[in-house]
Amino acid sequence: MSTPYGHAAWSTELPAYVYDLAGLDAHVATVREALDGVELYYAVKANPDPELLRVLAPYVDGFEVSSGGELAHVRELFPDAPVALGGPGKTDAELFADVTRLHVESPSELRRLLASGRPADVLLRANLDLPIGGASLVMGGGATPFGMDPADIAECMDLLERQDAVRLRGLHAHLASGLDAPRLLELAADVLDFARRLGFTEVNLGGGMAVSYADPEEIFDWHAYGKGLAGLRRPGEVLRVEPGRSLTVYCGRYVTQVIDVKRVHGELFAVVAGGTHHLRTPATKGHDQPLAGGEPGEPITIVGQLCTPKDVLARGVPVRLEVGDVVEFAMAGAYAWNISHHDFLMHPKPGFHYIRGA
Repeated sequence: MSTPYGHAAWSTELPAYVYDLAGLDAHVATVREALDGVELYYAVKANPDPELLRVLAPYVDGFEVSSGGELAHVRELFPDAPVALGGPGKTDAELFADVTRLHVESPSELRRLLASGRPADVLLRANLDLPIGGASLVMGGGATPFGMDPADIAECMDLLERQDAVRLRGLHAHLASGLDAPRLLELAADVLDFARRLGFTEVNLGGGMAVSYADPEEIFDWHAYGKGLAGLRRPGEVLRVEPGRSLTVYCGRYVTQVIDVKRVHGELFAVVAGGTHHLRTPATKGHDQPLAGGEPGEPITIVGQLCTPKDVLARGVPVRLEVGDVVEFAMAGAYAWNISHHDFLMHPKPGFHYIRGA
């Protein structure tokens, strides 16, 4: 396998994550330019690595977190940064946290907040009955545990009219993930129509920008999306988006080494150090993690060290692999290490390396 970053010394420290901070900086700068006039928050759940967050911080308007742990993490790094806190099942500590925006998920959640007497600035999370086709993950558009239908939105608005401690700022609607710019703009138009009927002028449209693991060169069209949102936005309206995966996924690689190559019932396998306990994304999403480089060869399935047939990183990859080869998996900068079951079989944890410039 090729080693594009040229750090052969890492072979003694593998597996490892390698983050291209210069590449991330260039990518998010392009996104920031495309979204001129739209607030940009980063969804920390995608990858909370402090070095990545430091690169993102100058470009984003704030951070979106989904737990008290993520909130504490961001506050430690950026004490004064605007933070929006969302997610279902908030504990009292999360619900009563001091944040810039709180995304309310249900009338009962709002009642708990009102009963506390604590001040807060809230967005009501809407789950609208809209057709959502082509998404990789559906969070709304029907019966899901996320957000509220219009009847519950109306109930929350009625509760808020009776007091003044909790200030209603607008609407939040993250309905799906894995959509291209035209489809996201269609959903944005529907969400904005609903928000305007209720008199809201601040709308968080969520994330959900498509990322293709099958074709890493297929990048979400940020310029078309930004131009489309500019056309939808009316004077006086605040539009906000909160992407995660689509910002950081391209900057990360998972680098490991072949331990064994064997043929079982005619099929060729390469066993590498580490596996899906480090990089769970392919097992979770049911895809092959794309490789970076490699000489052509007989199709081979790349697996990890776990005692489960689900520990597969990529199937039938047409590359030549031998014992000792370094293997680099691309698109490992989001929902990778941080969602993996680290302690299964108690293998060593990966190293972390950062590329800061050319």
